Amino acid sequence: MSEKCNKSCSNCSENCAERETQKTDFSEELNKMSSVKKVIGIVSGKGGVGKSMVTSMLAVTMNRLGYRTAILDADVTGPSIPKAFGLKGKAAGSEFGLLPVKTKTGIEVMSINLLLEKDTDPVVWRGPMIAGLIKQFWTDVVWCDVDFMFIDMPPGTGDVPLTVFQSIAVDGIIVVTSPQELVSMIVSKAVKMAEMMNIPIIGLVENMSYFKCPDNGKEYKIFGDSHIEEIAEKHNLKVLGRIPIDPKLSAACDKGMIELFDGNWLDPVAKMFEEMVEEQND
Repeated sequence: MSEKCNKSCSNCSENCAERETQKTDFSEELNKMSSVKKVIGIVSGKGGVGKSMVTSMLAVTMNRLGYRTAILDADVTGPSIPKAFGLKGKAAGSEFGLLPVKTKTGIEVMSINLLLEKDTDPVVWRGPMIAGLIKQFWTDVVWCDVDFMFIDMPPGTGDVPLTVFQSIAVDGIIVVTSPQELVSMIVSKAVKMAEMMNIPIIGLVENMSYFKCPDNGKEYKIFGDSHIEEIAEKHNLKVLGRIPIDPKLSAACDKGMIELFDGNWLDPVAKMFEEMVEEQND
């Protein structure tokens, strides 16, 4: 150690044994005007499994129970949340920051499509720009007294999930999957990434699990036998729910009326969220 050492290792070029290691902190501060109590990430190993629909349904479910909910749409290149809620207006700014758009039932939403001139305009950005936007959705948006924020993340284990896990204080994630065996392998990648980042995994939700025939009431496994139990057992996780193939759900998303969906498939998840709140209040 140099006699002139001032303990400021970050500005020192000396390679001494006593050098203090500095941990890199990528976390971002929430907007000072915002209040967000719980942050839940919704992830999937691949696209096309209904992750955005599950995100929307979870926000609606908790909103129906009297909690203030919000959705941060981190799927920048494939945003579908505004469409599911039928949002036509654009996000506006104020002296305090960017204001999210509210749905018919009061759910706060921020998405790149609420900032673009046209919904069909593509976002042709490289990873660092997309990551920067996600951080701004956390630091620059004024989220008003939110009990549960759901982050709809793009599929896979790329830049955006990494940015979210490092920058935002995520309380846990839910992994959305579908019955195909191929998906089970890809889901394992998403689960392992969360484990590497020390992000708690709340459990798994299987979408398109079965089709219930309205004529005879029988359930048919359109995509074959489910492998969700195998994934859950392998990683010691809970199966939180199974959502069927229901044309009414697709129609509700297409018409911007997801807030009117009818079904109790996610009630067990809602119960877990309420238990999280009770534990925090004890």
